[in-house]
Amino acid sequence: MKLILSIFMVLFLVSGINAATIYKWVDEKGVIHFTDEYENVPAAYRDQAKKETVEDSPKVATPPPSRAPSRKEEVSAGPLGQNEAYWRDKVRPWKEKLAEAETKSENANAKYMEKSEQLSQRRFGSRTQYKMDIIELDRLNVERKKYGTEMNEANEMLKKISREAEEAGANPEWLK
Repeated sequence: MKLILSIFMVLFLVSGINAATIYKWVDEKGVIHFTDEYENVPAAYRDQAKKETVEDSPKVATPPPSRAPSRKEEVSAGPLGQNEAYWRDKVRPWKEKLAEAETKSENANAKYMEKSEQLSQRRFGSRTQYKMDIIELDRLNVERKKYGTEMNEANEMLKKISREAEEAGANPEWLK
C-alpha cells in the first residue's frame, strides 16, 4: 500500500511541474504557426520565432475572440504580425540606395556641367582634345542616366513597400 501511495505521490508531483515550450512565428502570408520543436521552425523564420513556456495551470476564462486589440498590441505589430522593425528593415536599404544614387548623381551632374562649361569657353585647341572632351561629356552623361535609373528604381521600391504596408495595416510612421 505504501508503494502505491508513493507512486501516486511521485506522479502527482511530476505532473504538477509539467511545462511545454512552444515556438511561434508568422510567415510571409501572415499565417501564425506553432510548434514544440525548434528544428520544425523553417530556417527563414528562426530569427523571429518567439519561445513561449506554457505551464499546466487551472483553466482560466479566456477573453472572447472578438475582443479589440489593446493599444499596446496596435503599436507593436500590424494585423499580419509585421512589427515596426520589420517595416524599417524593409525600407532602410532602399532609402540608403536612394541617398547614395542622389549623391553620385549630383557629383556627375556637377562634373558634366563643369566639363560642358570648359568646352564652351575653349577657343583654341587641337581637334583631338576637342574629341576627347566630347567623349568625356558622353561618358558623364551615361553616368548621370545610370544614377537617374537607380534613383527611379529606389523610389519605385519605396512606393511598393508603402503600398504593401498600407494593405497590411501597418503604421505609416514605421516607414519614415
